[in-house]
Amino acid sequence: MAPTTNAQVFFFQQLKNQIAPHLSIVDEVADLLNISKDSAYRRIRGEKPIDLEEIQILCIHFNVSLDKILNLKSDAFIFTGNLKDDSENSFENWLNNVHQLLQWLNSFENKHVYFLIKDIPPFLHFQIPELAAFKFFFWMKSILYYESLKGVKFKIDDPRYKVYTVISNKIIELYNNLPITEIWNIESINSSLRQIEFYHDVGSFANIEDVRLLYLKIEELVNHLEKQADLGVRFTIGQEPKNNSPEYRLFVNELILGDNTFLVEIDNVRTTFLNHSVLYFVATRDEKFNNAMSVNLDNLMRKSTLISKVCEKERIQFFNRLRHAIHVRLANLK
Repeated sequence: MAPTTNAQVFFFQQLKNQIAPHLSIVDEVADLLNISKDSAYRRIRGEKPIDLEEIQILCIHFNVSLDKILNLKSDAFIFTGNLKDDSENSFENWLNNVHQLLQWLNSFENKHVYFLIKDIPPFLHFQIPELAAFKFFFWMKSILYYESLKGVKFKIDDPRYKVYTVISNKIIELYNNLPITEIWNIESINSSLRQIEFYHDVGSFANIEDVRLLYLKIEELVNHLEKQADLGVRFTIGQEPKNNSPEYRLFVNELILGDNTFLVEIDNVRTTFLNHSVLYFVATRDEKFNNAMSVNLDNLMRKSTLISKVCEKERIQFFNRLRHAIHVRLANLK
């Protein structure tokens, strides 16, 4: 087989690795290139060369780097993703994108997420309606700059946040179905606490009881995370774990505060997601980059303490410290 044919077969193998198992690479290629299934088969098997225009269409759609296919040596890494959205429906668009990503991840039988935590993972707040409403308010007002929220004070029962309940419930159901390894630091809780504290200090709450309730709801979330760590599995607040509940591994690193990077392993193919603009992520499937990220995470885990299912004393101490940070703010609330 000629070298170019080898490269072409390898190219289509990379494309196949990017799609969900229930999808057909033949159907995908045929639809994208507007050709018959037979013509798609011939290209996939290397019997018919693909031209540059076809390569461009496929690379763009599947987010595949041509550098990798051609084995070009380069210090550049190709990332794909969305920039900050300034449209009127930016938050709804963000939720829909998150939902699509989690649906895609859940479509694979073998998957695992490694999360280097800086803040409480945003989707975890969706399990508690009061916390979800506050996070929606914060993101829409201070990150996405919704004009409609200028001068608006937060109220937990404000109906404008309830319109996102259906999709946020779908997101947390999908998210809680993923086996996850998280690396936490004691500071990881502070971002959410400071957001509540800041809005209270600047008078952006309609009443102080909502502030108090939000702190208590964060404690409820912390208590749930402790229960997950104790059992070593993931499940939704208010429910009990099932026999097939996904694995939950929790590490604590006293020295390193993460940056909300997460790496996904799907059928031995890795993808790294880097956080930007608070809410958004860019992703790369570059093998060299992901191998380096995997080694870095392995090193961090070796220098961290695993507190899920084991190390009960350290687990209790860690979650007591998180609760203490909440109780201090409750005691100082005026």
